Amino acid sequence: MSYDALPDGSTHEVDVVQILNAGYAGRSQDDVAAHVAELAELGVPARSVTPALYPVSPYLAQQTEHVAVQHARTSGEAEWALIVADGGELLLTAACDHTDRDLEVQGVAWSKNAGPDVLARRAWLLADVESRIDTLTLRAWVTHDGKETEIQHGTLADLLTPAYWVDVLRSRNALTPGTVLISGTIPMAPDVDQFAEAWRVELGDPATGGTIRVAYDVQPMLEPIG
Repeated sequence: MSYDALPDGSTHEVDVVQILNAGYAGRSQDDVAAHVAELAELGVPARSVTPALYPVSPYLAQQTEHVAVQHARTSGEAEWALIVADGGELLLTAACDHTDRDLEVQGVAWSKNAGPDVLARRAWLLADVESRIDTLTLRAWVTHDGKETEIQHGTLADLLTPAYWVDVLRSRNALTPGTVLISGTIPMAPDVDQFAEAWRVELGDPATGGTIRVAYDVQPMLEPIG
């Protein structure tokens, strides 16, 4: 993958070798409880340990505008992604973790490996925004019948920080080039249907007005034969 890192416009190449998806990673236990409740409505058992961290197959890191799905009960999640570039630089970008909600009932780790982590094509150097990390905004919209509705809205103060996860990766000897860590998500609006025909996620920096966006449509596969 290739990333243009703002504001200098330099390009950073990333050969993804491992993806780690954080879960139940809200800084507020109330937010964690809200997310657990969302998942419980879908039949996912409550976790005994939080935050969680799930390894995901590297090929699931995708910069794509289309996600193919096997059935109607899949959905995304607004997240940020920490990327260790090939030169060791730490990048921050927007991501959407597309998850199979039916499979999630059987196992969260399985569900995370059943859909891609869709990553934006632009990134910021973490060092450039880390001093104001809590002010960065994270939003998501879903599309139904061509109409877009906001489903998630928060700031990075709602989630464990990139610095927290850098320490975790370093302690596991995993802060290495080609590592991508996906942050975990924020609560969804309870009255918005997450099973949508398209998802859009935006990471914003109010201090500069800068934004990083990732968007894709959801495409049902053909019905199987047999």
